[in-house]
Amino acid sequence: MIRSAILLAFAATATATTAGGALAASLTTVSERSGFQATGRYDEVIALCTQFQKAYPKQVRCFEFGRTPEGRPMLALAVSRSGALTAEQAKKKGLPVLLIQGGIHAGEIDGKDAGFLALREALENKAAPGALDKQVLLFVPVFNVDGHERFGKNNRPNQRGPVEMGWRTTAQNYNLNRDYVKADAPEMQAMLALVNAWDPLAYVDLHVTDGAKFQPDISIQVEPVHGGDEALKVAGTALQTKVMADLKAQGSDPRQFYISFAKEDDPTSGFIDAMSTPRFSTGYFPMRNRFAMLVETHSWKDYPTRVRITRNTIVSLLSQVAQHGKEWQKLTQEADARASAMGGSEFPLSYRTTYNAKTIEFPGYAYTREHSEISGGLWTRYDESKPQMWTVPLRDEIVPDFKVAAPLGGYIVPVADAGWVGAKLKQHGISFKVINADQMSAEVETFRATKAKFGAQSFEGHMALTVEGDWARERRAVAKGALFVPIAQPKARLVMTMLEPRGGDGLLAWGGFNNAFEQKEYMEDYVAEEVARDQLEANPALREEFRKKLDTDAEFNKSPHKRLEFFAKRHASWDERFNLYPVLRTAQKY
Repeated sequence: MIRSAILLAFAATATATTAGGALAASLTTVSERSGFQATGRYDEVIALCTQFQKAYPKQVRCFEFGRTPEGRPMLALAVSRSGALTAEQAKKKGLPVLLIQGGIHAGEIDGKDAGFLALREALENKAAPGALDKQVLLFVPVFNVDGHERFGKNNRPNQRGPVEMGWRTTAQNYNLNRDYVKADAPEMQAMLALVNAWDPLAYVDLHVTDGAKFQPDISIQVEPVHGGDEALKVAGTALQTKVMADLKAQGSDPRQFYISFAKEDDPTSGFIDAMSTPRFSTGYFPMRNRFAMLVETHSWKDYPTRVRITRNTIVSLLSQVAQHGKEWQKLTQEADARASAMGGSEFPLSYRTTYNAKTIEFPGYAYTREHSEISGGLWTRYDESKPQMWTVPLRDEIVPDFKVAAPLGGYIVPVADAGWVGAKLKQHGISFKVINADQMSAEVETFRATKAKFGAQSFEGHMALTVEGDWARERRAVAKGALFVPIAQPKARLVMTMLEPRGGDGLLAWGGFNNAFEQKEYMEDYVAEEVARDQLEANPALREEFRKKLDTDAEFNKSPHKRLEFFAKRHASWDERFNLYPVLRTAQKY
């Protein structure tokens, strides 16, 4: 009863009009007017974007920054009392930019309704008073617009409210929350263009979690904290701590890790924190030396509760950026300078969570796990009427895993791949130049895969590839028209993320260079048999090497293909480019 009364009071307060009367009412949402039971369709976003600009012409600019595959406008609101409502004006005034994005998963739509509410209250100085004088807020109410309009009552069966909501993926069935590096979706390409233009200090990604039933209502994950620039990790931790403290003061129970069991559907397994890979926002923006925050309200809290908590998070962020934005801006500029000088230094391509665990008390509910006659497995049943403290392990020690030394000069992309790779680099705002003269014998580093493994099935429209091997010095021709991507630039971490062959989210990993690892030329077995005999007769040392490999390598011994390939690789017809990564590394600065 008390909780219901609080939520009703919250709804009443949010919808109350002031001297503005009709003006304030025109800036309310379907959600507010329904007591936070429903959410509006996208035409409401279009209307509100226009109405906010009309109500506050000197503080708000509504603009389109892209079009979806189904032709809908992607809208953003630039909000500030500083007079800076364009990217150029924000840069000229040196203002920090806070980009808050809702609806990347359009069924998880708390951010849209909470964002409009927080925006109105901030403009009225009822929330984060004075904060908009010291920053620019970029608010994208719905990122996945086409998914938002795939509206339905049953789109999120593991979520309480709103009555209807959108869909997780885009009209092209892309999950935008896996697309930050590969940027396949037109929506992501538009978002990256927005980011390149405005260079936000922090990018805030508003979600609703899936998962079990428990008491905590939100998780706040920030990077750099576990990875990225060392000085920014200190500032990222401070940002996370301050926002969580604000939420605690307002009655929430925030956690700093994603609240998902280490073993699915098993509360006793506890939790594992991790460093996100760059396909996610919290893994991507540290590679640009900027802050990212992943906000996950808990799906089993009702919609009024989730909107309120998301609104509180946005207000806290506005206050924190107003107070610390200039200081954090300076830190990011210093991080850019350090990244530009990272040639030759080690860079972590991946991170891992160690097996060191600590025991925590976690507020859950009583539950049973019993055999299911339907699934044949265990069925977990929660009793929300019986709060219960769980004693569970938490693994949250995260360390760099695989490191690679950065090239002294940069990367060379061959002419054959310069078009598509150059376009991809431009999408991320990465600098490069076109090499204007042939080099017949350039000293470079090449990567030849000793092992290449393709994914078992398509993922996000790609056949993934992982490779083993290492860089080695070699002389190769570099043709006019190839691209030189210098490591000496602020986005050096992103350059290495995209172009190192063993990175989990690089262009190679997403299948961009699969052709280089597919054997296209070959000799028939009967020809290879003759070639093998000729080589053995002409080369006693080779005969001894072959015999030794038969004796020591059981897999080789049993494989006719591998045995014949042993000789084919030593024949002049062998394709020396097979398993050669087309991108080169160089110490030279073009």
